[in-house]
Amino acid sequence: MPVLQQGDKLIDAAQGIDAETIREPLGVFGMIPPYNFPAMVPFWFLPYAIAAGNTYVVKPSEQVPCTFQRITELLEQTGLPPGVVNVVNGDKAAAMALIENRQVAGISFVGSTKVARLVVEACARTGKRVQALGSAKNHLVVMPDANMDEVIRNLLTSCYGCAGQRCMAASAIVAVGDKTHQTLCSRFIEASRGVLVADPLDPAHEKNPMLMGPVISKKALETIHRMIEVGIKEGATLALDGRAVKVQGRGKGHFIGPTVFTNVKPGMEIHRTELFSPVVVVLKTASLDEAIGIINSHEYGNGASIYTQDGYAARKFKVETRAGMLGVNIGIPAPVAYLPFGGMKASFLSDIKGQGREVVRFFTASKVVTERYWPGK
Repeated sequence: MPVLQQGDKLIDAAQGIDAETIREPLGVFGMIPPYNFPAMVPFWFLPYAIAAGNTYVVKPSEQVPCTFQRITELLEQTGLPPGVVNVVNGDKAAAMALIENRQVAGISFVGSTKVARLVVEACARTGKRVQALGSAKNHLVVMPDANMDEVIRNLLTSCYGCAGQRCMAASAIVAVGDKTHQTLCSRFIEASRGVLVADPLDPAHEKNPMLMGPVISKKALETIHRMIEVGIKEGATLALDGRAVKVQGRGKGHFIGPTVFTNVKPGMEIHRTELFSPVVVVLKTASLDEAIGIINSHEYGNGASIYTQDGYAARKFKVETRAGMLGVNIGIPAPVAYLPFGGMKASFLSDIKGQGREVVRFFTASKVVTERYWPGK
């Protein structure tokens, strides 16, 4: 942080006059994270904010109120002064109180695009800085030359990790060419059948490397079931239906197994919508250009990856694809902490992303100082 916060200095901007830009803290910042990563997401922002000299208030998701409570207790043990890091639990009313408080300099939000728009509008009314990371529909493009063994292994973890409840999960697979599509569908569906759906806290399964737990709530499960019916009515083929899965001894759990739609066309509702679930749609194109076109025409542009051994195809994908985080032979192209995190289009409704050098600008105000001194007598 001391390096990231360094200002710009110009010696002799004019004769005997120096100029520099310095960065200073702004005061109080707030964070409204989603339920899926209650510990990780706030840390895309919080460490930078307090290291820059600000104080911080986290309003956790009401669906997971305990995680950050525990983190706050641990932070107290580090010797932070009282009031530097704060947690306020509550629902929408608590979030709006934080957003509308004029003593708060800025808000960081991660969640759906629908809510992100409301947060941006509310922050604008009170003149706040805002970071608003929204929904996603991450596409993985599989080229004919891809290493299919590695692709299938990668797809399983990317699509079904955390039961698909993460903004960087892959939920749309684009196969380029008939043969690629046929091989991919056959192998991916068969591999998906082997994913274990169980209670992650069950000691009997603690060493299973590919285990999928429940979705967050009954409401979420009902929405997923409804969208599966939408896909069927739209004419997509339900090649693997996970709705009938049962977990012994966990009858009240909100479980759904891996679910795969094939014969999906761009523009179908199941392709347009972020399902936030282990429901995967598979599309087929004749060329890489067509695959990139599908990604670029989609409302969301959080992340996208290509599987290929062809450097020309990979470069074309990197240059032409409109998504904020891109991968080559990577299922989840999420950057490490010193690189910025954020998408494009409706996945990112602000100017400054999370993490990395960029986020320092969000948590500090730049001040230009121009100075001159005359020699003393």
